[in-house]
This record gives sequence, structure tokens and C-alpha cells, in this order.
Amino acid sequence: MDFVAGSYDVLVIGAGHAGIEAGLASARLGCKTAIITMNLDAIGNCPCNPSIGGTAKGNLVREVDALGGEIGKTADECFLQSRMLNIGKGPAVHSLRVQIDRSEYSRIMKHKLELQENLEIKQAEIVEINKNKDMWSLKTRLKTIYLAKCVVISTGTYLNGKIHIGEVSYVSGPDGMFSSDFLSVSLKNLGIAMRNFKTGTPARVLKSSINFSVLEEQLGDKKIIPFSYSSKILNKNWENKASCYIAWTNEDTKRVILENIHRSPMYSGRIDGIGPRYCPSIEDKMVRFPDKERHQLFIEPCGMNTEEMYLQGMSSSLPEEVQIKFYKTIKGLENVQIMRPAYAIEYSCIDPTQLKVTLEFKNNSGLFGAGQFNGSSGYEEAAAQGFVAGVNAAKKAKGEEPFILDRASSYIGTLIDDLVSKGTNEPYRMMTSRSEYRLVLRQDNADERLMPIGRKLGLVNNDVWENFLYKKDKKEKEINRAKNTIITPSKELNDEIVSRETSPIETGVKLSDLLKRPQLNYGILKPFDKTRGKIEEEILEKAEIEIKYEGYIEKQKRQIEEMRRLECQIIPEDFDYKSLTGLRLEAREKLEKIKPRSLGQASRISGVSPADVSVLMVWIAKKRRMGE
Repeated sequence: MDFVAGSYDVLVIGAGHAGIEAGLASARLGCKTAIITMNLDAIGNCPCNPSIGGTAKGNLVREVDALGGEIGKTADECFLQSRMLNIGKGPAVHSLRVQIDRSEYSRIMKHKLELQENLEIKQAEIVEINKNKDMWSLKTRLKTIYLAKCVVISTGTYLNGKIHIGEVSYVSGPDGMFSSDFLSVSLKNLGIAMRNFKTGTPARVLKSSINFSVLEEQLGDKKIIPFSYSSKILNKNWENKASCYIAWTNEDTKRVILENIHRSPMYSGRIDGIGPRYCPSIEDKMVRFPDKERHQLFIEPCGMNTEEMYLQGMSSSLPEEVQIKFYKTIKGLENVQIMRPAYAIEYSCIDPTQLKVTLEFKNNSGLFGAGQFNGSSGYEEAAAQGFVAGVNAAKKAKGEEPFILDRASSYIGTLIDDLVSKGTNEPYRMMTSRSEYRLVLRQDNADERLMPIGRKLGLVNNDVWENFLYKKDKKEKEINRAKNTIITPSKELNDEIVSRETSPIETGVKLSDLLKRPQLNYGILKPFDKTRGKIEEEILEKAEIEIKYEGYIEKQKRQIEEMRRLECQIIPEDFDYKSLTGLRLEAREKLEKIKPRSLGQASRISGVSPADVSVLMVWIAKKRRMGE
């Protein structure tokens, strides 16, 4: 007879970046929670790049942190190098990226889970999942049973994992871990549609075998800005601990790869899964960009207490002997020693259009999906989904209203809306271009957008909240001061601003109007701004962005108001679209499949035209008039 080992409000399958956030959020909301994972030593593992953040991804980390999540705090605790990307461009695309100590990140996350009240972590493989009345029953490989009101599945790339290196393929999860080979059968029995995606990772190489003297060193920023708002309160003297290096492929690299391209499982047809378009393997790059003379790669440290280096931009699934040959054609890597070969991994995931915007399955109440299981890629995308799924699982278990973020509130909302409304035919990666409101969804204002929500949830502590209120008040006062401060003309001022290629002033001008000029900023105008007191640079940066881009921001806010007007028009979950005359056949099919929550979500479904939306709008208005 099977042994029932415990009953929980929320049970999380998997302890990667999604599972961690889901488990912590649920437990912190007062639910009895358990995380079950196949190997406790792989909690928070980073099987691909040893970094957190990057373009758009850094925004996700900031947003999770503002809501009360953990990824940003832990990245700050173990970073090796910090760089703010895209600082030469507008603030909408500024994004933080840090190199982390990979093993330290995992150790810290595991310890946080161990210390968390209401949370248990267990090493086991879930092989079967079934619904019994109002409880989910999960069976382990050892035939132990766990019961839960709600379940979050965050299996990452472990579900039916299969490694491909040249002609060799074998069943495995990432980093030589076991794969999960039985759970998908239960999921299919629940009516969940599964499919295969693939991703890849570069080789890890020995540091002492690299000739760094011929490589370009890439230093971290002198001024380090942490991810987490709780880290900023500490006022630490943050320091970079390591450098990265830049190298380049050449014609010899290209020749070796193309001569052996037929041995790549992607080109021989041995991999069925679809790979990420925005993170191609080096062989993909050579084929897709045949006229490009060279490709950049970054050599990055994996940690302080290891000699392993990561070759960012050089993922591959070619045979090991071919990898050795083409890596050694690169200047600085002529004598490189490969410690772990590059590989591709194929894994099972779901079609995310089966999910609600809460990340709960439409046809399986109390079952949630998060992370790469939902068809996304990346640690940051996983953490964001894990947080949302964990909060909603906890709310479902407690009988509370769901937690929903829309596209205008956050990149998290954009990510989830894209997945559940549009679906994805490849591993989904967050990019700034995916948001139509990116000037509003900047990383510098993630706290103002989301911290009040995190506070209301009960996941933002008093110190962080009080610091947020203080800085928000200081920023608003500074904007008001800039709008009411007159800068008088002088020879010195005009000489300065003319040298910046902008016109001189002849009469007094508001400080805010000068700041709106692209060529000017607070730093340039400081000698002429007599009323400015001592104020933190962070406050000035926030104020300057809002002043400089005020017109554009207001325009986006009006667009957001219109979008939210449509989002407020809720469509019943059980609505029969077949009965609605005036809809095209394709629209009916798509609407029946997605079952949008609102008119706004319906308008973003591929195959649903503006005319179809108008038909729905008329129907909703009619129902409202009838009081139904």
C-alpha cells in the first residue's frame, strides 16, 4: 500500500529558478508548502551562463524583487562582476547584468529554502500526478504519496531530458543530472498537450589554458548598482571581483564548423525539438550569417573557487573532437583544455495557451505551470513566472482572489500575456521590443510600479517599504523644484551649453526645460543650479528621466488607459463562442482554445481581427445592459 507522507496547501515540483520563487512566495503567504526536487544539491543551479540579468531580463529581476521575490537579492550576494548594459542608449533599454558565483548562488538559495518558515524541501522524483476530489495526489519513484490543494510544475529542462553531442545522444538532465522520464505520461493523461523544445550550452574550459594576454579585457562598472532594493539600503562598498574577456572566431573556426556541420544533430535531423532563435549555437550562426567574417564570444568566470571559465556565445552540439578543433582556432584559446563539452538538450514542455493569466491550467483546477515548462527560456523568465504561479497557488489554496499583472504594469505581465495569449513556437525570451510600453516599464521605476503591490501581498518588509516611500517623496519634490527653478542666463552658462551643441538662453529658463534638452543633464547644469541641496544621485537620475521624457511617458500612459479599458471588460470562462454570430471561423477556433479573460486579451490573440473584437464588444455591452 502506498505511504502518504504529508499533505500541503501548495506543492512545487522542481527547485530551479521558477520553483524557488514559487515555493518561497507560497510559504511567505502563510501556506504550508513543500518543494520536491530530484537533487537537493542542484537547487538554484545555473546550468547555462553564470550570470543574472541582461537586456529586458534585468528588468524582470528588478520587478520580481520589487514584488518581494528572491532572485535579485541572491544575485547581489554572490556577484563577481556588475555591468549596466545599453547606457549609451535611452533609459527604456538600460538593463543590469551581473556575473555570479554559480556554486555560491546555489548554496545560498538552498540555505534560504531550508530556513524559510512554512516550507519543506525534499529530494524525490515525482512520477505520477492525479486529482482525487479536491486534492492533488503526487507519487514519487519510491511510491511515497504527497497530497496538495495546489501544485506548481517547474521541471525546467529535466522533463524527458535528452543530451545531444554529435552522433551521441543519451537520456539526461542538464549537467549530468538524472532526467524526469515518467511524469509526462500523467500530464498527458490529464489532457495536457506536450511538445519538445531544445536549448544548448557552451563548453567550460580551464582558466590556466587560456592566453589572456592577447584577449580584450572587459571590466565591470566602477559604480555598482545592486539589483535588490533591500541591498541598496545596506550602503555597502560593492566591488567587482573578476574580469571577463572578449575573443573572436575567424575563418579557420568557420571552416572547421562547416566541414563538420553534417555531424550536428540539429542538421542531421536527430533533434526534433525547436531551439531558441535569439540564442543560436555557433554552427547556427555560421550557417545563418555566411557573410559575417567573425563572431564575438565572451570568456566569463564560473566562480571564485573554481578554474572553470564559460565561453558565452559559443554553444554547440557538434562532436567533442570537432569542438576541440574549432575552439583551438580562436586567438587566445590555441591550447585550451575543455573541462565540460558543449551540448544541446532536448526536453518536454507545454503549449502555454493551455494556461490562464494566473498560470493555472484552464482544464485542471489547482495545477499551475512555471518557467521552461511553460515554453520560455532563461533564469529570469523562470523566476518571474515562478513568483506569479506561487502567489496564485497560495491564493487559490486560501480561497482568495487571483494575482494578475497586465502588460502595462510590468515586463512580467508582458511575458505571461505573450505566453498564454499568443503562445510560442520556440523557447520564449524576454526582450524590450516585446513591450509596447517599454518607456514606462523601465528598470529604474520597478519599485514605483510594483512595490505597492508587493506590500499589499505582504511580501515587502518595513525597511524596504519605508525607504521606498522616502525616495519616492524625494523624487517628486525634486521634479517640482526643477519645474519651479529659474536658471538665469550668463556667459559661463551659455558657453557651456553652446559647447554641448545646443542653443544659448537669453532670458531665465526653467531648470526642467533645460533638462529636456537631449544634450544637457543634472551634472552639466550643477554649477548654475543654485537651489539644489544635497540629494542622492539615484533620486536625480529618476527625476531627470521623468522630466526629459515627460511627453512620451504621458502619451504611453494614455495608451495604457485605453488598454486597461478593454482589460476591464471581462469575458465569462464558460462563454460559448460558437453561439456568437458575426465571428469568423478562425476567430471562433482561437477564442475557444485560448478562452481569454478579457476583451483586451482577446484583441491580442493571433487570428482575432479588430472586427471580431468589435463583435465581442457589442455582446459584452448587451450583456451589461441586460444586467447579466
